[in-house]
Amino acid sequence: MTTKNELDNVIYNYTQITPDYEEENKLLKATVEQLKTEVDRFKQPALMVCEVREVINKQAIIKIPNGNEFFVNISDSCEKLNAGESVLVEQKNLTIVKKVVATRRFNVEKFVIIEQPTVKWEEVGGLADQINEIQEVVELPLKKPELFKKVGIHPPKGVLLYGPPGTGKTLLAKAVAASTNSTYIEIVSSELVQKFIGEGAKLVKEIFELARKKAPAIIFIDELDALAATRMEMGTSGEREVNRTFMQLLAELDGFEPLGEVKVIGATNRKDILDPAIVRPGRLDRLIHIPKPNEQGREQIFKIHSKNMKIDKKVDVAELAKKMEGFSGAEIKATCTEAGYFAIREDRVKITKKDLLDGIKKVKKEEKKDGKDYLNMFG
Repeated sequence: MTTKNELDNVIYNYTQITPDYEEENKLLKATVEQLKTEVDRFKQPALMVCEVREVINKQAIIKIPNGNEFFVNISDSCEKLNAGESVLVEQKNLTIVKKVVATRRFNVEKFVIIEQPTVKWEEVGGLADQINEIQEVVELPLKKPELFKKVGIHPPKGVLLYGPPGTGKTLLAKAVAASTNSTYIEIVSSELVQKFIGEGAKLVKEIFELARKKAPAIIFIDELDALAATRMEMGTSGEREVNRTFMQLLAELDGFEPLGEVKVIGATNRKDILDPAIVRPGRLDRLIHIPKPNEQGREQIFKIHSKNMKIDKKVDVAELAKKMEGFSGAEIKATCTEAGYFAIREDRVKITKKDLLDGIKKVKKEEKKDGKDYLNMFG
């Protein structure tokens, strides 16, 4: 027979254990409800991101990602909309559900190189006249804008650097950015041409907005001929999209908003195919030819690239400069690199005259080989 004390112990133990089961039960119920909510959310169809073109009362014209435009309704729960904003819409009826605040279709900084260059003018060899010209057009207006106000003229908005590959066009742009303490924004023209209609033009607009925010700034557009080649009356849809992007670039140069402390430097190897619109006065109206260096220039460039190398004192730099006739700055740099490799192969740190002559021969050989590749196309 159970005693009173034993019964009290059983009741006490039950009352201690029961609350644990109740808490666990509540926790499991809450977890199940949360999972149901999560499953219901996963079942909902995705919303599409569109751009508002125009708002008319409680309706709007939107542009969907493939470029088509539709006249749609706006949900009562949606905030006040303005043209140009991004919105979320239902995929079936395209009703606007929600405004997307401060969201972009793409991040402009993924398409450009942004840096603060440290290149000094002393590191640019063989281009004394070109340095003076770019200092007048780009550096002086950024450093002494009041001078132009006193004279009563507007400085050029930008310059075009043209000439053979490897002659120092990018180096000049970085040097002027460093001398003016400007943000250097480098663009490759082919990156401006996007897949969907209108995106390239929007990207150009955002790059200039970014430059204005980070002013003083230098926008360097490399391989400009990929974007600004002479326009044709008839063309494919891809060519028409390139033209749209190009026209946006022209609009930014003309500008509803002044460029201010933003300067544009274009670079190309094919000035002959550029559209006249890009080089007319008021746009990239100062054209600076960047040629291959002369003998004196080759000496300067060689000394710049070999200043950290241990070169035999018997080496005659003037003689080497003559042997490098027709070399660009990039090829002179390649010569120094190849000479260094010849020394490394023989476990030396000092560069001899033979190393440098062998380096010149190798660069010339590669250049000659590249120039005759077409002969082996059908071999």
